[in-house]
Amino acid sequence: MSQTRHVPVMLQRCLDLLAPALQKPGSVVVDCTLGLGGHSEALLTAFPEARLIALDRDKEALRLSGERLARFGDRATLVHAVYDELPDVLERLSVPRVQGILFDLGVSSMQLDERERGFAYAHDAPLDMRMDQTTGVSAAEVLNTYPPGELVRILRQYGEEKQAKRIVSAIVREREKEPFSNSARLVELIRDALPQAAKRTGGNPAKRTFQALRIEVNGELSVLERAIPAAVKSLAVDGRIAVLSYHSLEDRLVKQVFAAGAANTAPPGLPVVPEQYQPKLKLLTRGAELPTEEEIAENRRAAPARLRGAQRIRVDVL
Repeated sequence: MSQTRHVPVMLQRCLDLLAPALQKPGSVVVDCTLGLGGHSEALLTAFPEARLIALDRDKEALRLSGERLARFGDRATLVHAVYDELPDVLERLSVPRVQGILFDLGVSSMQLDERERGFAYAHDAPLDMRMDQTTGVSAAEVLNTYPPGELVRILRQYGEEKQAKRIVSAIVREREKEPFSNSARLVELIRDALPQAAKRTGGNPAKRTFQALRIEVNGELSVLERAIPAAVKSLAVDGRIAVLSYHSLEDRLVKQVFAAGAANTAPPGLPVVPEQYQPKLKLLTRGAELPTEEEIAENRRAAPARLRGAQRIRVDVL
C-alpha cells in the first residue's frame, strides 16, 4: 500500500483556516479522521509548537499512519476511536480544551483502493464496507436482511438515489435466489435495473447505492450529528474548527451546527443581549468553500469536497 497515492484534499486551505489558533506553544490540534495521516503530517510540520491528537476507527489506518508520523515522537498521540467519542478521548488524555479541530469526512484512499474492503464499485470485492472491521454489520448483511422499505429509505436518504424502488425490487428478487456476497454482482444488478436515461448521467450508476450502504454500515450521519456539536464544545476560546464534507447531507448538518453556534438566541426586544444569548461561534467561510479547478484536475477525489470553518468566540454560559 503506497502512501504516495493519498493526496489530502484542500490541504493548504485547511492549514490556513486553522493557523491563527495553532501558532502558540502548547496548542493542541485534533485530527478527527486520521486516515493515512496526510493532514496530520502537514499539521505537525506546519505548526512545530503544536501537539496532535488523531482519531480513527480503522486499525489498519492507525498502523500505517503511525509509521508515517513516528518521526514526530510524542507530539503525536494516535487513538483507536470513532470521532463522536472525542469528549471521552480528551478526558482520558486530561486535555480540557483544544485549539484546533479538523474533520475530513471522505472515505480514505486506503479504504477505496484496497480491494478486499469492498468500498469501491470499480472492482469485485466482498461486500463489507466497515471502517472498523472488528465490529458491526457488513454491507452484505444489510442487503440480505433489511426489509425492502428500509433499503429504499437508505438509498433515497443517504444516496439521494431517485431509482431506489427499482434497485431494491431487483435486490429483493435476487437475494431470494442467492444472498449477496460480492460487489460485482450488485454493480451488475444496478446497471440492469436502471432505465437508459439514468445510466447516462453522473458517473458510475452504482455510486449512489454504494455511498448509501457505506453510510448505513458505519452509522456515519448519526455519528456526525453527535460529533460536530461535541467538537465545537471541546474548542477553547479562539480555537478553530475546519470540516471537509463530500455530500450534501454531511454539509447540511455541519452548516446547521455552525449557523446555530453563530446565531444570537436572545428573545426579541431585549435592549441589551445577555452573555448566554450571544453567538458562540464566528463563521470563517462564506458558505462552503470549494476546491479549485487545478486541485480537482490533480485529485479527482477532491471534486465533491465542501469546506466550512468556524472560530470559538466565547465560552458556554450556564
